[in-house]
Amino acid sequence: MTVSLSYLLGAIILSVFQVFLAAAVKRSQDGLEWGTGNRDTDPPNYTGLAGRMVRAQANLLETLPGFISAVLIAHVAGRENAATAWGAGLYFWGRLIYIPVYAFGLVPWRSIVWGVAMIGLALVVISLAF
Repeated sequence: MTVSLSYLLGAIILSVFQVFLAAAVKRSQDGLEWGTGNRDTDPPNYTGLAGRMVRAQANLLETLPGFISAVLIAHVAGRENAATAWGAGLYFWGRLIYIPVYAFGLVPWRSIVWGVAMIGLALVVISLAF
């Protein structure tokens, strides 16, 4: 497995981890009964750590399809190179570090770490063009 594909697998595992992490933290606000029920009512407006974990998960899910697509296109097209490997690494590590940085509300580090991940995604995309 190439470096880029390894980071892609890591990002997918990370997304599953974030689903469980956000769900666990949300139960502190909406309760186990609501969380295991039919959810016929709207969820509460999550605040604090729960709200940050919900937003961090949503943020990952906004960029993950583009990352998956770019890495797979690079692989299928035979365009994987150092830029795709570095880009995939920056994306993965940026997204991983983003979780605790956002959880603890570390401003402006949250935006800086997000930017590193986006630079990684951009590197993968750019590697397809050149």
